[in-house]
This record gives sequence, C-alpha cells and structure tokens, in this order.
Amino acid sequence: MSDTPYLNLRKFLNQFPLGFPETPSGIEIEILKKLFTKEEAEMAVLLTPLPEEASQIAKRTGLNEEVLEEKLESMSKRGLIFRIRRNGKASYSAAPFMIGLYEYSVKRMDKELARLCKEYYETAYLEEMGASNVPGFKVIPIEKNIAADLVLLPFHKIKEGIKSARRIAVTDCVCRKEAHLTGEGCNHPSETCLSFGVAAEYYIENGTGRKITTEEAIRIIQEADRAGLVHAGANTKHLSNICNCCPCCCASMKGITKRGHDKHKYMNALFEAVIDEEECIGCEECVERCPVGAILVEDMAEVERERCLGCGLCASTCPSEAITLNLREDRMEPFDKVLDMGMAILEGKKSIHAGKP
Repeated sequence: MSDTPYLNLRKFLNQFPLGFPETPSGIEIEILKKLFTKEEAEMAVLLTPLPEEASQIAKRTGLNEEVLEEKLESMSKRGLIFRIRRNGKASYSAAPFMIGLYEYSVKRMDKELARLCKEYYETAYLEEMGASNVPGFKVIPIEKNIAADLVLLPFHKIKEGIKSARRIAVTDCVCRKEAHLTGEGCNHPSETCLSFGVAAEYYIENGTGRKITTEEAIRIIQEADRAGLVHAGANTKHLSNICNCCPCCCASMKGITKRGHDKHKYMNALFEAVIDEEECIGCEECVERCPVGAILVEDMAEVERERCLGCGLCASTCPSEAITLNLREDRMEPFDKVLDMGMAILEGKKSIHAGKP
C-alpha cells in the first residue's frame, strides 16, 4: 500500500515554523498513520494556515462543497485540523504538529501513540523545537511574586489575561499523559492545560477539554504554582494558552533540564529572581523549588540569571519573603502576533542553517 499521502502530509507539515522533519526510521510517518486515514491525509494538505470557509476551499480546489464540508467537519472534530465558528459559519485551517496535532490528540493518546511520539521527540523533534533559537513560549509568573513597584503591561499579568478571556477550557497535559503511558510519568497534577478564546471553543466543542470559569482557571494556576509547575504560554502578547509545565515531562522543559540546552531555545524569560541579602536566611527552600537548578546557597541564596526562568516558584515558597521578580532589562518582549513569531522562527532556522559549514 502506497505511503504517498502520508509522505506528502509530512512535507506539508514540515513547512510550518515548527516543522515535521523526516527521520531515517520513518517514525513520523507512523505517527501520521496513527492519526490520519489516507483520505484524511490527502484532505489536510489542501488547507492553508489561515482559516477558510468550505466554500472558499471548494472554489480553490474544485471539490464538491457539501462533501468537502462534511469531511472537514469530521476531521476538525478529531483534532486533525483547526476550526473556528463565527456567525454560524465554520472556517478550517491546517494544524501544525505542535502546537496542534500533538496537543489535540490528548484524549486519543494511547500507549502506541505515546511510544511513537516519545521516539520522534528524542530522535528529531527536540532539535526541531530549538532549531531557531527563538523561544515559542513565554514564562508568566503569578503577580504576587513580582516586585510591587514595577509598571507592568497586560501581557505580563497572568491573572489579568485570564480575567479578560471570553471563553476558557482546561484539559489534561499531553506531555505528562505521554510520559505516564511510557512509564516515565510524575506525580504532578494532570488537568492543567488551559486554552482561551477560539482555542477554548475548539477544545470544548470537540470534547477534548471542559469549559471552566475564570475563578476555576485562577485556582488551577494557583494549585499548579504550589505544585511547582512553570506557567508558560505562547510567546505572544495575546493569551491563547497556558501550559503548567513540569521539568521532567514537558517537551520544552526537558530540553533545558535533561539535555542542558540554553533556556532561550524554548522559553522566553521576561523576569528574573532577585534575592534580598538582608532578608535571606539561607534555608535552601528555593534550591529545592527551582525547576532548572538556577539557585545555589552558601551563606545566602544566589541566582544564576542565565539559567533563571523568572517563573517565581522560588519566591512563592521563600519563608522569609526574600525573593521577588524583576523585569529583565535585557528581556525580549513577546511577539505582537502568532504570525510574527512564526516568521521569526523560520528566519532563525534559515540563519542558523546558513551559518553551518
């Protein structure tokens, strides 16, 4: 049986900023076969990254509009393409592997798919995630840990972003689910992955996530903070999602904690932890709390700022309240739009590739 539809889909997905690179083993094709039928793979490559109504896609492709819409709707409900509903009409767009097909598969994730994704991550995808040196996520600490005298913009404030969202959904962390299914899971909370706006509507309608209130979303963030999870969203000013990441399972965090990569490949640290020397009692609570090992204690705590994520987990556990977060003077502000971030990732990959011998 010909694998041509899957090979074409792999090439198509590899054009996204976070691509879908080929491997010698072909493990990525096995993932696509697990997710897509051959017909669905042929259909997916007809879409673009921008939402289009079925009538527009039918006009462009010459396919029957009614049949096309039925197939696209079915695919969107299975998390194979993205869907937006406005004024009673649906628009469809292609979904990248990440953030996209991988996350949308959270309820479909079984031992076989988990094994395939783990192998693909280890052999190709971690390198792809860090290939541009443009972080896809920004770290967003809880406001109570931020220095009180700072003037912050709305995208610096996690609770303000949550309160402004018109729709909120929560689902299980797909990274931790994959880890559990491959025998490497942790004991951190599972239902911690938040999405907002059109993304939340997609999750709720598909049954992939459940609708929650603003108060419940804030409670989830607070509980995640107590559990030692890093709050991270897409590296844009618009809040579309919040992942609550552990250092042992998260696809981005593992590059830092298990491979020793520079944090900036994956995470944009807007803040940094600052120690008040007069208040620090050298208790080492912060050492245990830091997810990336950025704090050492001799007489008092010291922060290695190049490793610090600015997550604030150390500040929230400090018994003497000797730690606060300051905005980094050398910070990289998030991108205005997802499109801007995507273009920067593509340019970063081209630049690094051009510099190779």
